[in-house]
Amino acid sequence: MSLKGTACLAMWWNMAAEMRSEFEHWHTHEHFPERLAIAGFERATRWTSATGGEGVFVMYELADWETLASPAYLAALNAPSPWSKRMMPHHRNMVRSQCRVRESRGAAVARQALTVRLSPAEGQAEALHEALKALAAELVVQPGLAGMHLLQHQPPAIAETTEQKIRGSADQGADWVLVVCGYEAAELEALAQKQLDDASLEAMGARAGAVRGRYALSLSAVTGDMQ
Repeated sequence: MSLKGTACLAMWWNMAAEMRSEFEHWHTHEHFPERLAIAGFERATRWTSATGGEGVFVMYELADWETLASPAYLAALNAPSPWSKRMMPHHRNMVRSQCRVRESRGAAVARQALTVRLSPAEGQAEALHEALKALAAELVVQPGLAGMHLLQHQPPAIAETTEQKIRGSADQGADWVLVVCGYEAAELEALAQKQLDDASLEAMGARAGAVRGRYALSLSAVTGDMQ
């Protein structure tokens, strides 16, 4: 099934090895249930680095873009629990993109994920979009792959939240986000080195400097799963 809704919150950060066990306990048993109880949050999925690093990738699928500035969500961001306050400073090198869904093909969750953070070159946004749209239609039916989704960062006009202040530094954002899901890690790695390598992306209309990461599924839940 494709992404639920028309918006997503996509986040990346590093979590030190000594904090990983408590982080996953907190994130699974407190944070995901809290977020999924907010109207408009449809599905929450967490992946961790598939290449041995400290990286974490989390994606929340949202009913609509307005959820990102809803009173209920802002209230949660500005009133973190004591456990959340203790965990937030350990979210290092945060990249947080509040996105509209531009394209969504195939499965949204699989045991492997490739993320590509990129930007269109000057005047090439529509060309890049069309190229990635065509590529998605081709890739989602290939062996080892299952879904491809294109997100575009469009942050709502809201004040800095308490959670951001606790993390202690301004969150970075990814302009466009490509998420490819699959069940074979080798196929995702090949994709990163071929159809989605620097030269291929630039030929489609992307700027140089895309950032790639491969992740393995840790947890996925939808509204009502964790009540």
